[in-house]
Amino acid sequence: MEPFGIRVHRALAEHGPLCVGIDPHDALLARWGLGVDVVGLARFCEIAVEAFAGRVAVVKPQSAFFERFGSRGIAVLESTIRQFKDRGTLVLLDVKRGDIGSTVAAYASAYLDPASPLYVDALTASPYLGLGSLAPMVDTARAHGCGVFVLALTSNPEGASVQLARGADGRTVAQAVLDGIAQLNRGARPLGSVGAVIGATVGGSGHDLSRLGGPILVPGMGAQGGRPADLTGLVGADPSAILPSYSRDVLAEGPDVTALRDAAGRARDACAAVLTALG
Repeated sequence: MEPFGIRVHRALAEHGPLCVGIDPHDALLARWGLGVDVVGLARFCEIAVEAFAGRVAVVKPQSAFFERFGSRGIAVLESTIRQFKDRGTLVLLDVKRGDIGSTVAAYASAYLDPASPLYVDALTASPYLGLGSLAPMVDTARAHGCGVFVLALTSNPEGASVQLARGADGRTVAQAVLDGIAQLNRGARPLGSVGAVIGATVGGSGHDLSRLGGPILVPGMGAQGGRPADLTGLVGADPSAILPSYSRDVLAEGPDVTALRDAAGRARDACAAVLTALG
């Protein structure tokens, strides 16, 4: 399979800069008139597939909202992943996995090996056991044309105490992670397959993004406070590599499929206008 960096670059060019989070939390299920149970979860995902498959660059299911229903919830997640992939939509699974040795290798097998029923195009990962601890995950991703999005600068207030701490060389922890991602992507064109996760409200933090070489996932857009104008804070980043992610603002328009598609289109177009101006 082609490397993920090539595939996500093509998807962004074809469908525009938008990732839609698939986050079936209790309030949203209730808003859609669905039960907070596996039946409601499955119906939510059916509607999401109908609304977004083949129409947006990337979808991002949040694994926790499926895991909470046990094996039946995971079965819904498997089915949802398969349906999106069968219709040509890239699936980024938000699991934020991170561990060491055989455990991180097992996580890689679970999500990035085509033999797994949970096989996705990319996943999110935490580097805070050391970026090098993710090497088995990155290696598996490369072997199967997948991607890894590594947490770098998150918008939660608790994150700053770790991510903005400075090491002996004066760099913040976040900058060290970004520099490590740049090394992993070195030489890849048009994009490498290791991405960074940078919250929408922390983009203007003065970190160097110019050498990253991979996609940038920007969560927190919309209801969580991020606005298209905040994308201008990603100074030095390649505008064509930026992937803004909306969840609640778009999903609030459901369960009507047309309304969901319209909301996604508005979010995409607003972000595209800002990123085109940056380019």
